[in-house]
Amino acid sequence: MQNWRRPLLGLAGAAMLAAGLGMSAAAAEISGAGATFPYPIYAKWAEAYKEATGIGLNYQSIGSGGGIKQITAKTVDFGASDMPLKPDELDKDGLQQFPPVIGGEVLVVNLPGVAAGQMVLDGPTLANIYLGKITKWTDPAIAKLNPDVKLPDLGIAVVHRSDGSGTTFIFTDYLSKVSPEWKDKVGESTAVDWPTGLGGKGNEGVSALAARTVGAIGYVEYAYALQNKLVYTKLVNGAGKTLAPSAKVFQAAAANADWQKAPGFYLILTDQPGDESWPITGATFILMHKQQANPTTAKAVLSFFDWAYRHGQDMAASLDYIPMPPNVVQSVEDSWKTIVGPDGKPVWTGPS
Repeated sequence: MQNWRRPLLGLAGAAMLAAGLGMSAAAAEISGAGATFPYPIYAKWAEAYKEATGIGLNYQSIGSGGGIKQITAKTVDFGASDMPLKPDELDKDGLQQFPPVIGGEVLVVNLPGVAAGQMVLDGPTLANIYLGKITKWTDPAIAKLNPDVKLPDLGIAVVHRSDGSGTTFIFTDYLSKVSPEWKDKVGESTAVDWPTGLGGKGNEGVSALAARTVGAIGYVEYAYALQNKLVYTKLVNGAGKTLAPSAKVFQAAAANADWQKAPGFYLILTDQPGDESWPITGATFILMHKQQANPTTAKAVLSFFDWAYRHGQDMAASLDYIPMPPNVVQSVEDSWKTIVGPDGKPVWTGPS
């Protein structure tokens, strides 16, 4: 598997991101932790930004659950989660959240003779696979969806996340919408009581397990599937249309998002309507404290994301993430005024 961390080694953990044009030496490096779902684009942005400014950030790609815990405990300058926190949860911990990009999750399989985009799956069948009810690749439900695919006579090796994960939240939220049995027995969360399967840590761990386990199925962010040359499937969406993953279908799912009417930018984008909407789409989120002890560091974080919004869109698109629309960026940066220093003044007053 390609190591997404490689370009950023040299700092403890996965050194990444950059922040704060014109910031003082005190803010030359800031820290973040959390979601693995957006890690590929954060890494790409970081490399370009550090080259432009010399300013870096140490980001630990540990999963959304870890990111929420670390920002709540104030051990990092920002947390990252693919599960948005509800407005009351943000208020309880004095947090602000905002979305940098939108991405799509795909199912990946390791089956002899099956190429990327050849196999088709749908929501109910996926739910039954992850419930442990469908255990063979030759099951009639899979065969019905794939009349032209030679299905191997293999058992299904289910792969899921072992850590607290926003990627899992998005996936299980989707399964809860398409399968009443899944919603009743398992539900949606960053960590669930999986009925079956093997656990891997992070999108990296699921990618690695799927790549080396014949008969495997797993769920990962699309960039991981592409970069690791994993075999991804098509999916049947809520409109009954069979789709291959791409920026176009992720954008179609994101098009229904009304961020201006979402308190705290709380929006979930799974199973959106529309013939071309990819069913397992989600935004990723940055979490920061509204009350900042170190305004210079907080401004450094916000300056990085301002740069990413304004200069990183082509890089996001190159990895099939969906950049946030300009009107959403404006709303996000307006919301940054609620992040204040000890003197009560906003730490963000615009680009330096």
